[in-house]
Amino acid sequence: MRLRVLCAASLLLLGLPTPASASPGLWKLTDLAAQRVQIADKVAAAKFGTPSPIDDPVREQQILDSVAAKAPGLDLDAAVVVRFFRDQIEANKVVQRGLYARWTEHPGTRPPGRPDLGTEVRPVIDRLNAGLLSELAETRDARARRSCDVRLAVTVRLTDARRGLDRLHSVALGESVRSACARP
Repeated sequence: MRLRVLCAASLLLLGLPTPASASPGLWKLTDLAAQRVQIADKVAAAKFGTPSPIDDPVREQQILDSVAAKAPGLDLDAAVVVRFFRDQIEANKVVQRGLYARWTEHPGTRPPGRPDLGTEVRPVIDRLNAGLLSELAETRDARARRSCDVRLAVTVRLTDARRGLDRLHSVALGESVRSACARP
């Protein structure tokens, strides 16, 4: 097993196709989750220094209601989908809080501009959410396997390395997919 993990890591880092044992079925789901974690930087930049709080219960509920409504059409359990997307939202807030702390302590690291949440950031989040929902349906079999947790952990580590995530984003990525293998 350890050899398989090392081989999968080596192949990914070399840019070669990944072996089936590395669970290619979870790659796209994990990469989309990583992209969603990374877009939290723009969310934080848009909100930092404004009255807009990190927690946005109205927007969060809109997202959860939307994915729950779409779940049955994709033959997914709405409760499982909501749990997964709640993890996405919470991971995003982990990054925002971490960046707020960093920018407060080191003002020189603040982003130079403030992206517009409505026109620049939320459309990207909506696209990522649609992709994640689609991948939840595509990966149903892989996520139902007993080996899902191990395969997902390997995929998360390799995605983290491939994207060069810092500790804050790495932790958030792990949080964002923690319920991907959960059963209803």
